Amino acid sequence: MKTLYFIRHAKSSWKHTVGDRHRPLKKQGVKDALQVSKLVAQTIVKPQVIITSDALRTQSTATYFKDAFELKNDAFVVNPELYDFSGQQVMKLIKELKNTLDCVMLCGHNHAFTSIVNILGSTGIDNVPTCGFVAITFDVDKWSEITTGTTVKTVFPRDLK
Repeated sequence: MKTLYFIRHAKSSWKHTVGDRHRPLKKQGVKDALQVSKLVAQTIVKPQVIITSDALRTQSTATYFKDAFELKNDAFVVNPELYDFSGQQVMKLIKELKNTLDCVMLCGHNHAFTSIVNILGSTGIDNVPTCGFVAITFDVDKWSEITTGTTVKTVFPRDLK
């Protein structure tokens, strides 16, 4: 059994004159990341690793989850392949995960994540919102074998208000 957790980065700020990879979280994004990460950490199995895009907003969001799960630094990986909006690089990364890992959290971007959770999961999701969490399980032993799994949990900030 393999499990993937998808986290779309929390709301980011556009008020800074920085490149896309360097945009920080907004105050609302920080609030959402704190709320969602705490709830998720109390209700699901801890991931063995969190892999995040190298964008500042994804690294910041993923750090809230790392802290909520009390993961060590070596279980937190920054991977520029997740700075992907189409989903091709994300799918390649998933298929190449080490089979010794059974539960992995990915922190990245739309439209890639909405497309992927709809391709891999059993529940149609119109849009994974900022700081949206989706968990999908797969009845396989190797990441290279995943096709369609079962969407077992979603947590969206709007559901917590």
